Amino acid sequence: MRALVLDAPRCTPVVRDVPAPVPPVGGVVVRVEATGLCRSDWHAWAGHDDIAFPHVPGHELAGVVSAVGEGVERWRVGDRVTVPFVCGCGRCEWCRAGDAQVCPQQEQPGFTHWGSFAEQVALHAADANLVAIPDGIDFATAASLGCRFATAYRALVGRARVAPGEWVTVIGAGGVGLSTTMIARALGARVVAVDRNPAALELAQRLGAEHALIADGADIPAVVAAITQGGSHVTVDAVGSEQTASDAVLSLRRRGRHVQIGLLPPVDGHPRIPMDRVIAWELDVLGSHGMAARDYPGMLALIETGALQPQRLVERTVGLEAAAGLLPGFDRATAAGITIVDPRR
Repeated sequence: MRALVLDAPRCTPVVRDVPAPVPPVGGVVVRVEATGLCRSDWHAWAGHDDIAFPHVPGHELAGVVSAVGEGVERWRVGDRVTVPFVCGCGRCEWCRAGDAQVCPQQEQPGFTHWGSFAEQVALHAADANLVAIPDGIDFATAASLGCRFATAYRALVGRARVAPGEWVTVIGAGGVGLSTTMIARALGARVVAVDRNPAALELAQRLGAEHALIADGADIPAVVAAITQGGSHVTVDAVGSEQTASDAVLSLRRRGRHVQIGLLPPVDGHPRIPMDRVIAWELDVLGSHGMAARDYPGMLALIETGALQPQRLVERTVGLEAAAGLLPGFDRATAAGITIVDPRR
């Protein structure tokens, strides 16, 4: 099969033929119809994750089951499926409690094993992790859910427990930030979007942000405090840097809740965030690491009714060769919205 291959950290990605996968025991092989190009894939390329090279990245995917391994009961060849980017083992106490996203034995396509920037991908523990795609949802939309949209949904619903009328400040208007904006509005919250890209902020406003702030060196926390009359109830860092995490924490009102979604690779040790404010104002600092398959039905139901429209976030679809060119510079990308890769293009 054709796949986008990384031979070493920060190398030039190449598209070449590699052996096709076989289904693991309890798992399946999926023919990839669509897969998202995400900042997390850039982190894998940059060497921020413990992965073995050569490596095939890609973790947001949707497709059709093409082979079924021994022991799989719920899935058949031809089923249309997607999957969370964190796949639980299905057996441990966390998976049995419905929290597969923190499974100690988790598998992650594109990180712990070869991923979906390929014509086919192997997935583990299929009965615990696969999610059926409803007939009314296309492959590109389903692929966009696997990391950014599902993570944003759980961040607001399961972690921050956003209530109608609350202020939510979203720092970063890439795929996950725009997803957070759309979901916050659907939940009845009021949104302040922050980004350095005017085009991304324009899209955030079309998706429901009441205010759009350019991150151009301005004192973002002070501006947010003025807009919200004291600070946001909830902030989300959808970028992942010391600056954006600090701006998010300092943009909260007292007793506010911050959710960290953007990955924070260490710089000179652990990232620094203003813990003095966290303590003095009794702020909650929450992590959000994807969403288990068990929680997908609520999100999919809102999509089927039209209350959530993740298809509006898909900006472009490219082939593997174009994705290979885009990946090394994805941390500096100015495109608004989600880029989908079609491995057969």
